[in-house]
Amino acid sequence: MVVATVDADGRPDARSVLLSEYSAEGFFFHTDSRSRKVADLESNPHAAFAIAWPAELRQLSVQGVVERASVAEERFAYARRSRYLQLLAWINSPEFALLPSAERERAWAEFDAEHPEGTLTTPPTWLGFMMRPTRLTFWEGSRSTASRRTEHRLTDEGNWAKEILPG
Repeated sequence: MVVATVDADGRPDARSVLLSEYSAEGFFFHTDSRSRKVADLESNPHAAFAIAWPAELRQLSVQGVVERASVAEERFAYARRSRYLQLLAWINSPEFALLPSAERERAWAEFDAEHPEGTLTTPPTWLGFMMRPTRLTFWEGSRSTASRRTEHRLTDEGNWAKEILPG
């Protein structure tokens, strides 16, 4: 999904992240504590994301308020990640990024060899976030007629209002 945040100076930023999971409470994603998106969310917890399924002519866009996920949820999500993504969460750092390609490959292979499958725990820089939605918009395209959006907005009373809109 593409997550959009706004920094402390009001400048928007967007980047791709993995949707780790979702529940009735919200949508979860995880990232490195040193990332710009963490700084953005600390200064302004309002964010949005979009997921597109071009082949199906579908898109979901969500606005909401982001909060830190629980430590238990962070551990759960990390344990479900692929081996590659678990290693990446540990080794990917500003210092690692500066290494020439051959040195990055060597350092990666060494770290991988030093940490057998199943031995890595959640790194200290691993953070989880949950977005509690305030607006969900489902876009559906069509090859034979106009597209449309079905929008659900959270009201001040805590209910969801539904509206059908042009595409």
